[in-house]
Amino acid sequence: MIGLIFGDTNFPIEILKKIRKKGLKYLIIDLSKLKKFKKDKNSYSISVGQFGKIINILKKNNCKKVLFAGKVRKPNFSKIKLDLKGIYYLPRIIKASKLGDAAILKEIIKILNQHSIKTISSMAFNPELSLTRGNYSQIKPNKEDKKDIIVALKTLNKLSKYNHSQGAVVRNKKIIAIEDKGGTEKMLRKIKSKKFKFNGVLVKFPKKKQDLRIDLPTVGLKTLKQCKTAGLKGVVLKNKYNVFLERNKCINFVNKYKMFISIK
Repeated sequence: MIGLIFGDTNFPIEILKKIRKKGLKYLIIDLSKLKKFKKDKNSYSISVGQFGKIINILKKNNCKKVLFAGKVRKPNFSKIKLDLKGIYYLPRIIKASKLGDAAILKEIIKILNQHSIKTISSMAFNPELSLTRGNYSQIKPNKEDKKDIIVALKTLNKLSKYNHSQGAVVRNKKIIAIEDKGGTEKMLRKIKSKKFKFNGVLVKFPKKKQDLRIDLPTVGLKTLKQCKTAGLKGVVLKNKYNVFLERNKCINFVNKYKMFISIK
């Protein structure tokens, strides 16, 4: 029995499809905002503050391994449901939340590990969702694009290991935006542009010393549409350290609009 701790985005849906196809036994701890897995008979809709309940469900079903996928947003701590263990662990979760949403998941992993529940990679069942080195579009980065990519990579590498930034946008060798706790989507919304068209790149690489079991940079069709709206020409990800959703739709989209997808 595998425990699936799911948040938002479409990544959990892809994992669930594969697990069902393999005929594996599973249960879902549904931490998504709208409880999107509530119709699944193996799903438990639980507050992030009900640690006692989460741990009891996992142990009762002999789940010694769990997999995290999807975005778990910072909760309203004044409104979340708490049980006794939740009250005990809440200060740790509040402290972690100040470092971003991914830090909340990392703290939950530590808590589960204290109860002999191991966390496995979110890509354990879906390695095909991670792109390998190469170009996945008809258009390839030109000389100017490559200069922008170098600037973005240097910027991300200089950031503190405790920084939550996975992404940077560079245009004409200048940093336009760096991802903050709000994530890539919020960053791209801020830089919408009618002035620029297909100029600049979004580079998303894993943070230094991040937990690669749960926190890989993720890109899907929505991301690419936002890149187009922001006037960007392409997206760059790290070889094997990415989650790429809706591959065919994404490739068709970038080819239609003469954008690129490049894996370094």
